[in-house]
Amino acid sequence: MSDAVLAPARPLDTSSHKGRPKLEPTIHPGGIIAFLLVLASGIGYAAFNLHSDISAVNEAPLALGAFALLALALLIALGFEFVNGFHDTANAVATVIYTHSMPPLVAVIWSGAFNFLGVMLSSGAVAYAIVTLLPVELILQVGSGAGYAMIFALLLAAIVWNLGTWAFGLPNSSSHALIGSVLGVGLANQLMGSHEGTSGVDWNQAFGVFKALAFSPICGFVLAALLLLALKFAVRRKDLYEAPKGETPPPLWIRGLLILTCTLVSFFHGGNDGQKGMGLIMLILIGAAPTAYALNRTMTEAETPAFVQSSRAAGAVFADHAAGAAPPDAAQARKTVGDALKAKDLNKPEVFGALGALSTDIARSVENYGALRLVPAAATPNLRNDMYLASDAIRLLQKSGTSFSKEEAETLKGYTNLLNAGTRYIPDWVKVCVALALGLGTMVGWKRIVVTVGEKIGKTHLTYAQGASAEMVAAGTIGLAEVYGLPVSTTHILSSGVAGTMAANGSGLQLATVRNMALAWITTLPAAILIAGMLFFLLRHVF
Repeated sequence: MSDAVLAPARPLDTSSHKGRPKLEPTIHPGGIIAFLLVLASGIGYAAFNLHSDISAVNEAPLALGAFALLALALLIALGFEFVNGFHDTANAVATVIYTHSMPPLVAVIWSGAFNFLGVMLSSGAVAYAIVTLLPVELILQVGSGAGYAMIFALLLAAIVWNLGTWAFGLPNSSSHALIGSVLGVGLANQLMGSHEGTSGVDWNQAFGVFKALAFSPICGFVLAALLLLALKFAVRRKDLYEAPKGETPPPLWIRGLLILTCTLVSFFHGGNDGQKGMGLIMLILIGAAPTAYALNRTMTEAETPAFVQSSRAAGAVFADHAAGAAPPDAAQARKTVGDALKAKDLNKPEVFGALGALSTDIARSVENYGALRLVPAAATPNLRNDMYLASDAIRLLQKSGTSFSKEEAETLKGYTNLLNAGTRYIPDWVKVCVALALGLGTMVGWKRIVVTVGEKIGKTHLTYAQGASAEMVAAGTIGLAEVYGLPVSTTHILSSGVAGTMAANGSGLQLATVRNMALAWITTLPAAILIAGMLFFLLRHVF
């Protein structure tokens, strides 16, 4: 995209309109010191917990080179969430700032706090929706040079694209950029490798994510427009549909409504977007310290009987579909399931026999050790990979339309949930660090995107009802996406929601901004794919 294409759209004519907020608040030196102290405390907290986790499982201290790689990978992952904070969350505060419901500095601190809470209370489902897009081959060898190349390439590509669009004040999606980067790594790995299934992209999973991303801007535009029209019909208050007059705050009830919608968008943004970095951080930790992080060692001995019983029940289901095929030993079972995943062809008797053998071996291992947290270091990587292979195979079998009875499907679903609980978990300290990165990022660099959303989408100043409608739709959509584990774009939903309210209100749109936003939306995937693919190629020759 050329500079001419990305030239910022002309803002509202502020010479005749006096409602523009003051976006240059004076920051007290004490605020800067507090910011740096919180940042330093977060880094120290992460280092302390990392050391404690590794010591708790009696794992040998990391070699200096491995520790340096781990520290760099974690800093880059948290850097992505920091950039995500000031890029995406600016959308949440634009409406309260441009309606004078909150002063700019108060608004960004308020939003940062609720982003923090959103991350802390998130389910983790979205975190692993991103991870499942990665090649299985790289996930299973995440601690290798290829694994580090994957992590560095996809995170750096997403950060580069986010910073580029932020520099032009374009409301671009961090989710879009990260997913494009994941696809770029998968494609590059496939071109450089065996061209087999596990070395590339899981396109079935990718298309599901594409649908959620494509739905975001359409949903934002249409639903926000309809909500504004519904409000006009149901709420006959003239002051709700007015633009701010000078710097006077709106009436108290309107102000409360706008602050509530800003709070909800910030909270749900933290819950959805904050998880994307969590999944990648867990991959980094699993690769560097598998004994401490490859298995969920918070699962207690009391949970072992249910896990063993579910494993054996799943093994019986697989045996029923094996058509008498003899179960292989554990090593052969891993190879058979791995080859089937590569070919995306699992509906075969020998594969069911292998899955039965894996399930039986998993049950035997956990029963012998007494609990997942008691699995010794030497056995941890193999057990974790067996659990991951079984979970991924069941997921693909269910999506491929394999004929399971209702009881069999429920048995496999319960087993998958237990496998995921044992391998896909997020320690509290990781949530805290991601929450801090996202929350602190909210307080930095927000102005560029705020100006675009507040001034450059419509031809008239944002009214109270328009701001509330756009944010209600954004909060509701992101909240539902969190429930279903779908990564969606806060930016696309909210900025297109503002555009929808402008269209529904007859306010007119600044076509240059709409064109630039659409162009950024269209080019993000190919650009991120290209950047990540090139970085992965280069880094594979370094690691």
